[in-house]
Amino acid sequence: MRAAILQMCSSDNPGENAETVLAALAEAKAAGADILLTPEVTNCVSQSRAHQAAVLHPQDTDPTLAAVRQAAQEAGLWVLLGSLGLQSGDPDGRFANRSFLISDQGDIAAWYDKIHMFDVNVTETETFRESDGYRPGNRAVVADTPWARFGLSICYDMRFAYLFRDLAKAGAQVLTVPAAFSPVTGKAHWETLLRARAIETGCFVIAPAQTGDHKVSTGKPRQTHGHSLVVAPWGEVLLDAGTEPGLHIIDVDVKEVDKARGRVPSIRHDRPYTLVT
Repeated sequence: MRAAILQMCSSDNPGENAETVLAALAEAKAAGADILLTPEVTNCVSQSRAHQAAVLHPQDTDPTLAAVRQAAQEAGLWVLLGSLGLQSGDPDGRFANRSFLISDQGDIAAWYDKIHMFDVNVTETETFRESDGYRPGNRAVVADTPWARFGLSICYDMRFAYLFRDLAKAGAQVLTVPAAFSPVTGKAHWETLLRARAIETGCFVIAPAQTGDHKVSTGKPRQTHGHSLVVAPWGEVLLDAGTEPGLHIIDVDVKEVDKARGRVPSIRHDRPYTLVT
């Protein structure tokens, strides 16, 4: 499987960000890629709920999703839209943070809503309350592609190891972790957590990321860590995209999943236990 990893510095303008994705899709096709993978909140990085309410759309009318589906069909290329911010129709007005796996026919092969919300106090000045604006999902998702079974996740999910173990036990061979990671937690934990999830499950981990200082028209500015990663099932980092936006092409040999699990088959070694406190 030849994967194209798009590292972005999305603004809060969905139309502008869609143009970046469509250009990358064409570049990925020219490079012989089978699938393009983009970061979390590909269409809009914003911490202004009012701005999001003004520019985000429901899934059925979202212009970014429609344009990418059409371009994927025309190019004959699979796309993992890491996530889009979408109007959810919820009475409380919260949005959905939704990942889409799009086939080379332009069909939605699978979708996943981020389960774990980033409600944290990273520092005295850097706090996040993702659940104020986004409602959590409640379904884990594994989906088939022509090359491997994909287990879908988004960003903060990576800290919940049991989710990834369940995805692997359901047949996932590639775990997708699109992200918009904080620079502080990114420096401390990003690579370590992604390598751990790969080693624990014997899966490839593909994590396309947002990076840099994001241009916003209103609301609090946002910075993200970058360093999109591809990690092999044995834990080796095969790609680190650094901090500049751009497209990176990498070949992934899915046979390495069976090799890693053959060496250390821990995915089959769970045992029941009693917790004593």
